[in-house]
Amino acid sequence: MLSVLLEREASPKELADEFEIPLANVAYHIQVLRKLKLIRLVRKTPRRGAVEHHYKADQAAHIGNAVWGETPGLVKETMVAAALEEVGRDVGDAAATGGFDKEDMHLSRSRLVLDQQAWDELAKLLEHALNRGYELEQEAAERLRKADHEGERRAGVVMMLFDSLPSVPGADAAQHSHKSKSGSKARTSGSRTHA
Repeated sequence: MLSVLLEREASPKELADEFEIPLANVAYHIQVLRKLKLIRLVRKTPRRGAVEHHYKADQAAHIGNAVWGETPGLVKETMVAAALEEVGRDVGDAAATGGFDKEDMHLSRSRLVLDQQAWDELAKLLEHALNRGYELEQEAAERLRKADHEGERRAGVVMMLFDSLPSVPGADAAQHSHKSKSGSKARTSGSRTHA
């Protein structure tokens, strides 16, 4: 349901018909998603003496750590899958239309080994960067309005912090052994492109 509501607005009745499940089940899940502030009511339509409510997913929804911890696993999985599908589409479209051609673009991927203290600090840095991005967007909106949107740039920003799969046991030892024999210091933990 969340995937559908990311793409378009729909009512619980429409969702029940689409997924062929009882309306009561849909209504329950709609209330869970509303409580988590992942969807919002966008319009009401009168239908045969009743009012049909139409919802849409909130693209800018942010779930705090405490709420995420209480979110049902199925909802988490669906949200992550929907977000990754959208990210893949956005990145693919950008790559196909020159979105990575400018010299000030950034693309990086890294695998880090952290303890809990380092993890917490990195999570706070990413949250600060996201919040600052929203502030910058608001500041830019006024300047763009005054300039009749001259110089407007649409930015795609993706940040992720997640538990990575553990490496193959003994791989680090083999890598260190190979380095000492060959003298090379190739970086294998990730890749970064920043022009």
